[in-house]
Amino acid sequence: MTNPLTQLRRAAGGGLDGVRNRWETAPGAVRWAVYLLLILGALVLPSDAIGSVMSPRTDWATLLFNPIGIYVLLAIGLNVVVGQAGLLDLGYVAFFAIGGYAMAMLGTKLHWDFWVILVAGVLISALSGVVLGAPTLRLRGDYLAIVTLGFGEIVRIVANNTDSIGGPNGISGIPHPPTIADVAIGDVHPLRYGILDPRPYYYLLVAICVLVIIFVRRLEHSRVGRSWAAIREDEEAAEIMGVPTYRFKLLAFAIGASIGGAAGVVFASKVISITPMDFPFILSATILAAVVLGGSGNLPGVILGAFVMAWLPEFLRGVSPSGQDFSQYRTIAFAGLLVAMMIWRPEGLLPSRRRKAEFAEGTGGLGGLGAEVTGPDTSSAEVTR
Repeated sequence: MTNPLTQLRRAAGGGLDGVRNRWETAPGAVRWAVYLLLILGALVLPSDAIGSVMSPRTDWATLLFNPIGIYVLLAIGLNVVVGQAGLLDLGYVAFFAIGGYAMAMLGTKLHWDFWVILVAGVLISALSGVVLGAPTLRLRGDYLAIVTLGFGEIVRIVANNTDSIGGPNGISGIPHPPTIADVAIGDVHPLRYGILDPRPYYYLLVAICVLVIIFVRRLEHSRVGRSWAAIREDEEAAEIMGVPTYRFKLLAFAIGASIGGAAGVVFASKVISITPMDFPFILSATILAAVVLGGSGNLPGVILGAFVMAWLPEFLRGVSPSGQDFSQYRTIAFAGLLVAMMIWRPEGLLPSRRRKAEFAEGTGGLGGLGAEVTGPDTSSAEVTR
């Protein structure tokens, strides 16, 4: 007899499949209307009325920029590498750091304009992805994971030990983006960049996220995306069919790195002072957890996973059962929720159909590690057959 939790999971999955079927047959005008509503919803999120519910003990607008907005952008970039190409990257924070230091160095030393630095930071990060990928992408599975982890730590340690880029003290006095103070919507000045109001930076992140989502979605449905899917499913078979796997894996690393670099540039311009401690390994692990939690390979799921990973710990800070302060237990509660999620829905909150099928078959290994994973509906005997 099927247990109630499995029945609930199947019912939820069936409802999600029904929504997907209706979405696939929806007219183009309906889709664009939904996209527009989602963008408008993102723009009104910083309102105080929403903040009083979502984050009662934290400044909601600041939380929306960092960590929520930063996590979402980083998760979109890491999903290109892990979710689409199937390459496990444990050092993704390195590209975030490279973008941040590009903004800091070019802004304080050469006094370049923010928009020029943004383009330069994206290019430098993409080049760093190529430099990392060129000698390492012939490795696979856990060997690739170890090398990328080492790269992330190398970048942080080099920054910490290099006096010309500030060493452990980092770089301060990073310039803000250019301000256009005349633009106002009510009492909000969306282009007035400064220290006190985080909303302009959040709107900037929303604009960048929209552009990146369009770019990634078009890639996903192109020859490049199909090649990534073939590599993720079976690299040997893809090579036999004529897919230049090394070239496409290198492209995935470069694109993922460039998105991480863009997030680093925006982050540095907001905080105006960065140190190597802003880019720890745990950030790479957190973003990877967000990708897995949301549904690796499915862009809406990845965005939802990043949002939950960034928002839920702060929301739990404000929960006080029986009038007692719950903030000191929020990390434990958050970890427990993640463990429960991985037990009862290991494919993620919003998995892609392909990912869901892999878990149903017991072949849902992450990032091409080659591991077979037993899901809640799959016995270990079925996996080993």
